[in-house]
Amino acid sequence: MQTVGDSWVQFKIQYYIFGLLFLVFDVESIFLFPWAVAYQQMALFAVFEGLVFILLLTGGLVYMWRKGALEWV
Repeated sequence: MQTVGDSWVQFKIQYYIFGLLFLVFDVESIFLFPWAVAYQQMALFAVFEGLVFILLLTGGLVYMWRKGALEWV
């Protein structure tokens, strides 16, 4: 089959960064769902671990926001 036009299409890097951020926060929700379901049966240490996990991911989101990765040009 003959191609029409240029066969190499360049995408902006923002699409890839946005996709990676989506995957990170999607995996985060997979890890947090069982934690939220078993919240009342967990010890204090497990609650602390979950909060540290949330704070680390929130810090990463703030970092990417300040670097401009979430802005579309």
